[in-house]
Amino acid sequence: MLLTEYRLDLVIRALRSILPLEHPADATLRHFFQHERIGSKERALVAETIFGVLRHRLFLEQACAQEATPRRMTLAYWIRFGGYNLRELEPLLMHGESSWLGQVKAISLATLPLPVQAELPEWVIEQLQPTMSDEMILALGRSMQSPAPLDLRVNTLLATRDEVLQTFQSEGMDALPTPYSPIGIRLKNKPALAGHPLFLSGKIEVQDEGSQLLGYLLAPKRSDMVVDFCAGAGGKTLMLGAMMQSQGRLYALDVSEKRLANLKPRLKRSGLSNLHPQLISHENDSRIKRLYGKIDRVLVDAPCSGLGTSRRNPDIKFRQSPESVTGYTRMQASILASASKLLKPGGRLVYATCSFLPQENHAIIDAFLTEHPAFIQRPAGEILAQNKIPMESKTFLQLLPSLHGTDAFFAAVLERVKTTSPQEI
Repeated sequence: MLLTEYRLDLVIRALRSILPLEHPADATLRHFFQHERIGSKERALVAETIFGVLRHRLFLEQACAQEATPRRMTLAYWIRFGGYNLRELEPLLMHGESSWLGQVKAISLATLPLPVQAELPEWVIEQLQPTMSDEMILALGRSMQSPAPLDLRVNTLLATRDEVLQTFQSEGMDALPTPYSPIGIRLKNKPALAGHPLFLSGKIEVQDEGSQLLGYLLAPKRSDMVVDFCAGAGGKTLMLGAMMQSQGRLYALDVSEKRLANLKPRLKRSGLSNLHPQLISHENDSRIKRLYGKIDRVLVDAPCSGLGTSRRNPDIKFRQSPESVTGYTRMQASILASASKLLKPGGRLVYATCSFLPQENHAIIDAFLTEHPAFIQRPAGEILAQNKIPMESKTFLQLLPSLHGTDAFFAAVLERVKTTSPQEI
């Protein structure tokens, strides 16, 4: 795309509004676009540059030294990562910027500190180093510097994956089956699907492949009573309902009325009749207590730092902190303890986060098992193998974009094995 002063100014103003990172970048950018009457090409350039700058922010700040202004970060991004050369940028440059950009282009990544190479804040690296080598951290960080593909889940209540693939391929889309989830489809280019007949008819939903695997770990049966404890907008809930063939009883619990409201149109499209959304005030709501000891399967996709979604939300690693993670771990422990009381003897609970931090994952499970002797852990790898999912996984499921091409997900499978009163669990 031809770069002009007008287009550079648009990017600078958008970046200036986003970089304080007081709000999620995508929300701030939507607000910016609502107040700017600009064409689709300009929107695309602004969005691509903004998210590119956020993905490479630590390198760009290093390259800009003491002058990390929106202007200089934009120019440095374009020359280093955006595919533009000095000749294309020259008409936009001020005195001295041409030689500086030449220096930016010549920087050797290998000479930079690990946080800059991995594009991960130093505190994140410090929390990973006890369990990951620097090489693994670098691979993880680099894998999150590229945008995520668009993954879809086929609603098996209404269609098969082969049928959906044939439709997409007949339309010339670059659509392939996901390597792990047997009901997933990956689109290389990100077409707008909101008006597509397959979406409008409820046959497909947007859902990362890693998220789909959680359903196979829970493995609900048709006649089960199932609870999605932190349902949000219900993506995983809808999958569970389809796995149950719209039989049994499925509760979608959440503390956010807005998120549950977003579930309603999706539920209408899905064809499910066994799903019951329920607004709760907190994890110990009386509505939950009425279900203690009655539930066969519980999914706890716990609130977390969200660092595993950094390919989609590159700003999130700058909006979290060690303090915010500590707050999440307290919440996760409380939610897991409450959700566990729902299970019948022999019932199964899957605890999951979209985080790669051990504090939000292994540490939560280890502490729970120590405090709740009525529960044991089931090997995630065994359960996936039973579902013919070709993934090397042992006790936990730990998905990483560097290894699996999915968002970073963690999951542990817990089972209640003793007959105990809820107070003893």
